[in-house]
Amino acid sequence: MTASPLATATPSLDALWMPFTANKAYKARPRLLVSAKDMHYRTDDGRTILDGTAGLWCVNAGHCRQPIIDAMMQAASTLDYAPSFQMGHPAMFALADALRRVLPAGLDRVFLSGSGSEAVDSALKIALAYHQARGEPERCHFVGRQKGYHGVGFGGISVGGLENNRKAFAKQLLPHTHHLPHTHDLAHNAFSVGQPAWGAHLADALEEIIAAEGAAHIAAVIVEPVSGSAGVLIPPVGYLERLRALCTQHGILLIFDEVITGFGRVGAPFAAQHFGVTPDIITTAKGLTNAAVPMGATCVRGDIYDTVVNASPRGIELFHGYTYSGHPLAAAAGLAALTLYEQEGLLTRAATLAPVWSAALHSLRDAPHVIDIRTIGLIGGIELAVRDDTIGARGFDVFTNAFHEQDALIRVTGDTIALSPPLIISEAQIDELVGKVRRAIEAVG
Repeated sequence: MTASPLATATPSLDALWMPFTANKAYKARPRLLVSAKDMHYRTDDGRTILDGTAGLWCVNAGHCRQPIIDAMMQAASTLDYAPSFQMGHPAMFALADALRRVLPAGLDRVFLSGSGSEAVDSALKIALAYHQARGEPERCHFVGRQKGYHGVGFGGISVGGLENNRKAFAKQLLPHTHHLPHTHDLAHNAFSVGQPAWGAHLADALEEIIAAEGAAHIAAVIVEPVSGSAGVLIPPVGYLERLRALCTQHGILLIFDEVITGFGRVGAPFAAQHFGVTPDIITTAKGLTNAAVPMGATCVRGDIYDTVVNASPRGIELFHGYTYSGHPLAAAAGLAALTLYEQEGLLTRAATLAPVWSAALHSLRDAPHVIDIRTIGLIGGIELAVRDDTIGARGFDVFTNAFHEQDALIRVTGDTIALSPPLIISEAQIDELVGKVRRAIEAVG
């Protein structure tokens, strides 16, 4: 009998093309995680790794939580799959209902998908469908922001503003996309705690785009309330409020990409609630299922749903969806995760820990080559000086030292260390994590 490839004790690393990875460097010195529990990973060589990133901004309640595991096992043994095209199952409706109870008031319709990238593309399509249903099909332009990250679908990289994600595909991106300036300026807002005081005026660039293109041509503006992949960029005081006012004034939909900020990361269920600014559409994923199963959601105002649905006299109103929209296993994980967040107060715990977190991270101000520190909720960005004009070299060395020598998982984007630990982190573990980061920075020098 031929042995199953799944039974291979030591798999080859050659077959897999890894995402967002320096494949040659990784395969020369692999970093393999084999198990996880609560705040820690376990490596293939038996080390315990403190998770400073909640996996990838997503394991908000900590790893391998039993209530989520139990819900998934029950779902898997009861209903492995159900189509969501012209069909449904109870858990997908229950999840949408539970989700709208923690969303900002008015965002009470939920479109389920399989990831944050899918949630963003769904939001862009819904925006176009909404304006067309209103009799304004000429509203087909989108406005994103420099340094913005909205996943890796062609819609997401078109409105996104990370050039490395765009340059290989630049000739095939969506037309009629425009970008606001980013808000990162160390001359004015370095070492801010929470929202920087400077930079609200940068939102006025939207007026320039409106003047050039005409408000009647713009469908939506999409921004992250807090940018993650750009290196933890926190909105200046008044910035989001200004965007909201301009969008309202000109009939433009405002989309918040809350794939990383959703489910308690900044101290409220969603960043929209923390900042007191309600968009028309929110995209989310990651923490929706505590990352146990891939899932995304696009959450919209009820009147947007009504406009699109009522514009079609019969049949399918929105020709869009995914095979795995509302997958039974993901819906079960999402329901269990939302219940766990509520029971343990995790949707607001970051607000309580924020002062401790901020003080600990800002204590690194005297570490070698640190040029800025940015904190909000349980998010932190530590920006390092570029080494020899090679962007990312110092940051990557700190990342590998932290993992191999300090037993800590951190994330780097360029030369910025981005930290976003599980929301269950203790004050002692905050100090432990920051100590490990300091040692990694000092070791790289």
